[in-house]
Amino acid sequence: MIRRLIQNVIRPLKSLWKTLSRPAQYLSLGTIAIASFVMGIIFWGGFNTALEATNTEAFCISCHSMRDTVYPELQGTVHWSNHSGVRATCPDCHVPHNWTHKIARKMQASKEVWGAVFGTIDTPEKFEAKRLEMASREWARLSANKSLECKNCHSYKSMKWEDMSPLAAKQMKAAAERDQSCIDCHKGIAHHLPSTDGRSHQLLTAVNISVPEVGKNYYVVLQKPVFMNATSKEEAGMLNIATEIAVTDKSDGRVKFRLEGWRKRIGTGRIINEDFGINIKEAELTKGAAQSDAVVKVLEEKVDDVTGLTWQKVTVDLWTNDSELTDNVSGMWEFASTTYREACSQCHSQPEVAHFDANTWPGMFNGMIAFVNMDDDTQNLVLKYLQLHSSTYAGSHAQIDDQHNQSAKSPETALPLAKRQ
Repeated sequence: MIRRLIQNVIRPLKSLWKTLSRPAQYLSLGTIAIASFVMGIIFWGGFNTALEATNTEAFCISCHSMRDTVYPELQGTVHWSNHSGVRATCPDCHVPHNWTHKIARKMQASKEVWGAVFGTIDTPEKFEAKRLEMASREWARLSANKSLECKNCHSYKSMKWEDMSPLAAKQMKAAAERDQSCIDCHKGIAHHLPSTDGRSHQLLTAVNISVPEVGKNYYVVLQKPVFMNATSKEEAGMLNIATEIAVTDKSDGRVKFRLEGWRKRIGTGRIINEDFGINIKEAELTKGAAQSDAVVKVLEEKVDDVTGLTWQKVTVDLWTNDSELTDNVSGMWEFASTTYREACSQCHSQPEVAHFDANTWPGMFNGMIAFVNMDDDTQNLVLKYLQLHSSTYAGSHAQIDDQHNQSAKSPETALPLAKRQ
């Protein structure tokens, strides 16, 4: 039965092939050439018409997974509405104008058709779950082709450097010299950046989480809420990532800790910093906790000659959950160093970590963070890494790390070297 069915399909195909391959008996070579030429035009016209029909915004948003997600995001950007009235549509940004690259892009886009047919991203939840994967693939493609789509409209040669801010002009000139891909610096300008909660999970796998013991010191792996006592549900503030704490007690999934740092004697003194005169945040307390004598004890006061502000050296005694703590900070610094090197060197030559001092790094870092994709924990870790390895500490932090990681620490001896000096 199956054999007969196959024969019935193959027999007409063989007959058609014999007809097409048999030399013409009644048509001249000229007639065949003209007919072939006309048929070629018809075929090419039909093909090109179909190609252009798939190269319109209407076609792109005919799929509701696009119409209901990235399309509304585009409508809130300068690429949709601006003073010049020039609108960038979906194919302007995602399809090169060059024919060869356009065909290659259309072949790549067949995966999107497959995803639409089989419902890979047919709900907002599915789309968000795949957003990072899709964005990363698109960023990689644009980076590899030097952002050909962007350069359909934007040209380094046409840019007026004098109309830019000095910093923007400096960076754009450097990018123009090496014909840098636009997407290296300008992610998230048309669509929302993907959620990067997974980055924190990568950090958790990069360090060894410790079971805290009383009398030892640990580092906070992720930002953690703090509480006034072992059972309170009301938060009294937040510990910053990579902050060192000394565990003094344990009870029912929480640990009591002591934190030593400095705060400015202005306002309520809610921000606890790592060192005197340096804005390296260890914790941010609520007003009630910052003003509680049972929580904060002032050890000494000192005037900063640079700013004229009075700083207080304090200890803070509070409670936090016993999770996400490590006794080894090296894995965190390695993670931060890798993240800084990979994320912050895409737009320009990467500054050496020790090029700036600890108080300069926050301003520099905040100026760059809009162009990269990091969650809050990763941002805080990278900034703290830059500050603690800045010129202020002149390379001494490697010695500090070694001392922390090689010794069994007590609350009295485990304070960072910079604090004890």
